[in-house]
Amino acid sequence: MTAAQHDLAAAMHSLGHAARAAADTLALAATETKNAALTAAAAAIRADAQAIAAANALDVAAAKAKGISGAMLDRLLLTPERIEAMAAGLEQVAQLPDPVGRSLARWNRPNGLNIERVAVPLGVIGIIFESRPNVAADAGALCLKSGNAAILRGGSESFRSVMAIHAALAAGLLAAGLPEAAIQTVPTTDRDAVGLLLTMSDTVDVIVPRGGKGLIERVTRESRIPVFKHLDGINHTYIHAAADPEMARAVTLNAKMRRTGICGATETVLIDRAALKSHLPGVLDALIGAGCEVRGDAEAQAVDRRVLPADAADWDTEYLDAIVSVRTVSGLDEALAHIAAHGSHHTDAIITADAAAAEAFLNAVDSAIVVHNASTQFADGGEFGFGAEIGISTGRFHARGPVGLEQLTSYKYKVRGSGQVRPV
Repeated sequence: MTAAQHDLAAAMHSLGHAARAAADTLALAATETKNAALTAAAAAIRADAQAIAAANALDVAAAKAKGISGAMLDRLLLTPERIEAMAAGLEQVAQLPDPVGRSLARWNRPNGLNIERVAVPLGVIGIIFESRPNVAADAGALCLKSGNAAILRGGSESFRSVMAIHAALAAGLLAAGLPEAAIQTVPTTDRDAVGLLLTMSDTVDVIVPRGGKGLIERVTRESRIPVFKHLDGINHTYIHAAADPEMARAVTLNAKMRRTGICGATETVLIDRAALKSHLPGVLDALIGAGCEVRGDAEAQAVDRRVLPADAADWDTEYLDAIVSVRTVSGLDEALAHIAAHGSHHTDAIITADAAAAEAFLNAVDSAIVVHNASTQFADGGEFGFGAEIGISTGRFHARGPVGLEQLTSYKYKVRGSGQVRPV
C-alpha cells in the first residue's frame, strides 16, 4: 500500500466512525431538532444560492470540456429554479411525519407479555451518485429526518457543486445543535474511495448507488454491505386498444420527453395492433415534433416513414436521451410477455379505458411501480408524497420503488413484562 492509499484508507475509516457516532445521536434526536436542522439548511441554501450556482458553473464548464452528453449535462446543471427546489424539498421533508418511533404493531401474549414492533433508523447510509448534485440535498434530508447518518460520495463531475450544497447542510446541522458528522461528504474524487466505502461494513449499514449502469454494476459486484438499487430504467408505456387517443398522445409524450435523462423516462412504447392506425400517428407526430428520434418495427415504420428501423438491441436499451422504440403487439398478453422479457422491473404503464385490462396489467407486471393512465415520470418519491427520495429500488429486499423516509427505517421489538420467566 502506498502512502497515498494508506492516507485515503485512514480518512475513510475516520469518516465511517464519525458517522457511526453521529447516527447514535440522531437515533435519539427529537423531531423538532431534526426539523430545525432541515429548515436552517434550506435557509442556508437560499442564502448561498450564488455560491452554489458559481460552483456548479465550474462543474458544467469542466464537463462540457470533456464532451459530456447532453443528458448528463442536464442532470448536472443547477438552475435557480432547481436550487430553490432543493431548499423547498428540505422544508417539505421537515413537514413530513417523523418515521422513527412509529408503533408498527402491538399485541399481548397469553403469558401477559406485551410485544410492540417499533420503527428505528437503519444507522449509517452511504450514497454514491454521479452527475446530479441535488441528490446531496435530497439524500441528506431524508437520512437526517429518518435518524440516519449519511456519507455522500458524488461523482467527479459534480464535486464542486456537492461540496457547496454540503456546506449549507452542515450549517443547518450546526444551527440545530446536531453533530456535523451526521451528513458528510467524501472529500476526494479518487475512485478508490468508492471501493473503500463499499467494504466499510463495520460502520456503514446500507449503500445506495445513484447513477449509470456501470456504477451500479460495480457497487453490486464489490459491496460487502446491503444495497438499495436499480440497474436499468427500461420502462414501457403500453397503448391498449381501448386507450383514449388524446390521452395516449399526451401521456406518451410526457413519459418520454419531459426529462429524457431520468430513470423514470419511457424507453419503449408498445401499441396494440388494433390501435395502430387510429392512435399511433398522433403519438408519433407529438414525439417527432418534440425532437424525439423514433425507432420502430416494420408495422410502426409503415405508419410513418420518419420512423427508423429498430433492431433487437433497442428493446433492451435505456436511452436516457430523446430516442424511443415502438413495437406493435397483438394485445395485452403479448405486451405483458414483452415487458417480462425486456423490462427492468422499474416502472411500466398502461393507457386504457378498459378497467379489466388495466387491473390485469397492474396485477401481472412484476415492476416496482405499475401505472394506469399516467406518465411513467411520476416514478419519483416527491410525486408519491414522500417529500423526496434517496433512490428507486427494484429489488425485493426491504424497500421497493421510491425509497423515502419510511423505507429508511427498520424495526425492533419492545417486550414489556411483569416478571415473566420462560418455563424450562
